[in-house]
Amino acid sequence: MERLTGRQQKILSLIIHEHIRSAEPVASNRLVTDYNLDLSSATVRNEMAFLTETGFLRQPHTSAGRVPTEEGYRYFVGNLMRNTTLPEDARRTISHQFYQSRNDISNWMHLAASILANQSKAASLVTSPHPEQVRFKHLELIATHNTQILCVLVLEGGEIHQNVFTTDEAVNQEDLSRISNSLSTLLCGKNRIEVHALTNPLTELEKSIADWLMLEMEQTENLTSGEVILDGLTNVLAEPEFVESDEARRALKLIEERTLLQDLISRSGFKDQTNGVQVLIGGEGTWDELKQMSIILAKYGLPGVATGTLGVFGPIRMSYGHSISIVRFLSSLLSDFVAEQW
Repeated sequence: MERLTGRQQKILSLIIHEHIRSAEPVASNRLVTDYNLDLSSATVRNEMAFLTETGFLRQPHTSAGRVPTEEGYRYFVGNLMRNTTLPEDARRTISHQFYQSRNDISNWMHLAASILANQSKAASLVTSPHPEQVRFKHLELIATHNTQILCVLVLEGGEIHQNVFTTDEAVNQEDLSRISNSLSTLLCGKNRIEVHALTNPLTELEKSIADWLMLEMEQTENLTSGEVILDGLTNVLAEPEFVESDEARRALKLIEERTLLQDLISRSGFKDQTNGVQVLIGGEGTWDELKQMSIILAKYGLPGVATGTLGVFGPIRMSYGHSISIVRFLSSLLSDFVAEQW
């Protein structure tokens, strides 16, 4: 990475701040006038020319000012950006909102996605906490219609699975309640391997239900992540980069379809970590579809128990400091909730 002088760093930082604010190329005279620089326009132009030659800035048109490149943003995030924290009043308000819905995981996820989108003025993603090892919590059997039975499986952490069984003969609700209570007591806290290893004699119906339980637990364990929740896509669509670029809008469409996000989450560098925030600028050479976007991601949860991912995404011209601070704060908050639930 090219070493920059203090003056070059200051000019690069000001150009990035101004471009984030205006979405327009930044000229030397604007920097001198708007930021009261104790430098001449000619000196600033010379430094901007150097930053362009070294790959930190580019000039969209011959007569235009400069805009940051991906390398410029990377240098800014890695070397120039101040450590920002969320204001105390914002943290108190958000914490209060979460503690009102602390026992409902689905509410956490949607609330987190909404807060991330509103605070960052970008789009957000949150995945539900995904257990590393799925454990049984509770089973409910409900007589529905003649020979049909609704089976409701609850896993540790609150994840719910449902299935409808059809039996040869009708089974009354009293018998179903007895079976569900018996299996719930027998299987409570057990993982899939432990359920499979049980030698207790089971009726044909109980065995069918146990087989379904193990299949659901196995499929849950094999998932890359939990449910993906998106919010704030309209924030991104309103940005100039997305209004004017079909390529950028196609990238957003891929994100809406979730497949790109699942790949992004599974291949992210912090896959086995919960500390820190990862910033991906322009796809980082891995995801060509994201070359006009930046994504800020963080893990939350308890390593080895249950973890999820949250983050924000939008144009490369995003407010990195504030977005990183809200992602980091919500990561810590959701980690506390996961610790309570598990």
